[in-house]
Amino acid sequence: MGAEMDIDVLVVYAPVARQVREISLRLPAGATVAQALESGGLAKLCPDVDWTQVVVGVWGRKVARSQVLRDQDRVEVYRDLRVDPKVARRERFAEQGVGRAGLFARKRAGVKTGG
Repeated sequence: MGAEMDIDVLVVYAPVARQVREISLRLPAGATVAQALESGGLAKLCPDVDWTQVVVGVWGRKVARSQVLRDQDRVEVYRDLRVDPKVARRERFAEQGVGRAGLFARKRAGVKTGG
């Protein structure tokens, strides 16, 4: 095995919910996240994204663009959250009503609540 081995990398981006773009790449050993993004051609597929500012990760962990990739790594491009998850949960809970959500959903008749 020489130092010039290639690595296989998967670049994943979801421009909108439930629409995932996966690009399989073969890169030279020592390639970085930035090189994978450039080689993947995502800039052409999604020209409205500022690719210099997006947050990226490898296998769910946020990394710098200078991160050196290993064989079988999965490079993930994260988009900005449109709604704070805590706010969204509160709004869903308010819509469902107190008696129909979460811990209160399966209350049996005749059982006292703790407290």
